Amino acid sequence: MALAGCLAAQTGNRKERLEWFRDLGFGMFIHWGVDVSLGSVISHSLVGASPDYVNRYFEILPRYFNPARFDPARWAAAARLAGMKYVVFTAKHHSGFCMWDTKTTGFSAVNTPFGSDVLNAVVEAFRKEGIAIGIYISPDDFHWFHTNGLPIARPPAPKTTTKELPALLAYGKAQLKELLTNYGKVDLLFIDGPADGLREYAWQLQPDIVITRGAMETPEQTIPEVTLDQPWEACLTMGTAWQHKPTNEVYKSGGEWIRTLIEVRAKGGNLLLNVGPTPDGEIFREEEARLREIALWSFVNSEAISGVRPWTVDREGDIWLARKRNEPTVYAFLTGKPFALGERREITLRSVGATGATEVSVLGQSGQRLEYRPQADAGATWKQESGGFRISLMRAQRLYDNRRWPNPIVVKITNAQAAFEAPRITTLSSRWNEGSRCHMLEGELSSLGTSASVEVSFHYRKRRGLADLYEPVDPWKNAPFEKKSAPGRFSHCLMTVPKEADYEFRAIVRHSLGVILGSEAPFRPADVVKLH
Repeated sequence: MALAGCLAAQTGNRKERLEWFRDLGFGMFIHWGVDVSLGSVISHSLVGASPDYVNRYFEILPRYFNPARFDPARWAAAARLAGMKYVVFTAKHHSGFCMWDTKTTGFSAVNTPFGSDVLNAVVEAFRKEGIAIGIYISPDDFHWFHTNGLPIARPPAPKTTTKELPALLAYGKAQLKELLTNYGKVDLLFIDGPADGLREYAWQLQPDIVITRGAMETPEQTIPEVTLDQPWEACLTMGTAWQHKPTNEVYKSGGEWIRTLIEVRAKGGNLLLNVGPTPDGEIFREEEARLREIALWSFVNSEAISGVRPWTVDREGDIWLARKRNEPTVYAFLTGKPFALGERREITLRSVGATGATEVSVLGQSGQRLEYRPQADAGATWKQESGGFRISLMRAQRLYDNRRWPNPIVVKITNAQAAFEAPRITTLSSRWNEGSRCHMLEGELSSLGTSASVEVSFHYRKRRGLADLYEPVDPWKNAPFEKKSAPGRFSHCLMTVPKEADYEFRAIVRHSLGVILGSEAPFRPADVVKLH
């Protein structure tokens, strides 16, 4: 029994470590490879490349890896100020180029003009800032494929996985052993590819390590529409590229990233926001500018990002909500029209209720004074009414010279209680109904919460594949709603598009405060019928 318990502990993320991970909330992803000098997609240009391109890639590019301004302490300082609590660094991307002093291959940073262990410098710098250490590794290795006479490809192409290639698994294990024994405690591991064998080996080497990709949901370049009260991580780039892209790039604004961070945290996830250092080793000015804007917002509001979990609803209109773990504290993120300095405004929350000990404040400000207006009442007031919890508040902290602050303010409500219990809905299965010649979508309303009645339905759309990652998402189509006054199963007979396409669907419930979405499930139509 003792042996079984020990093995079980080494073949999964430990529960207490997952809660620790969820508390972190916000991390920095760093993509940096040997092809950074070209400004290309990291690694993937090798797939489908000519033999000449491949040979020059492996032979020439290492000669130009020499980041003269490499200063990971500056990266770590920028991350710390932005409120980031962990880092995930690409020790080895798909190309196979290793950013550490490895004995497994000569294709590494130490065999370049830079001639140094990049990973070690990054780990030391971020540890000094108190930032948890995460390592990214790809099980795929294009250099290994090339050296062993195999086509350069990624799954689902044949003979590309460690399951099919025992020698590749042994190679990956040897590299993991170096990474997880030579750099002290590693807090997180991101396995970007089929993780079988490597995942279990990592837990054996460091049982406390949290494996993200390879052991939990890590959506890339998208945020789930569903709130998940479980560990998950959104992996997003500031522009369109993971590695530094010097031209032809478009970036989201700092304000957009602040709102994205708020949404991810309200939905129960972590945000892993990527930067791509330049060939010289600096964070590009466009990305640094956004980190600095996030830093100012986080310096004011970081307590609402770390250690929070989803509230009974993720939002009410343009106000996102989260609760402090193990505390009766609710944070309301006001993401609508920006407040003017000195402006007083009222909001009403219907999902939050006051108690006799409730206190309300705006994060970052004392509520005691407004600059240059000593007679102004800058404090918050509140009252529980039959229609909801009404709060009157003022923005009374100047953050920019011109007194205009475009980003959300956060209201802290202590000793709060839930005034609304949300309905609970589950996406079940789909099946072809031969008699009706349609595809039957099925869901279940397991609870109405505090609502007397709700409306239920389904969304469905064409499913995205890996090749569609940077293409616009197909909009969801709505099936008709039906009213339900009691829990139970429900279904819809869907007349779909041709069977050559893959689809997905989800159950939805509409209640007085908004809409709750079930998880997404795939289906493939069994016949060609007219679109409903």
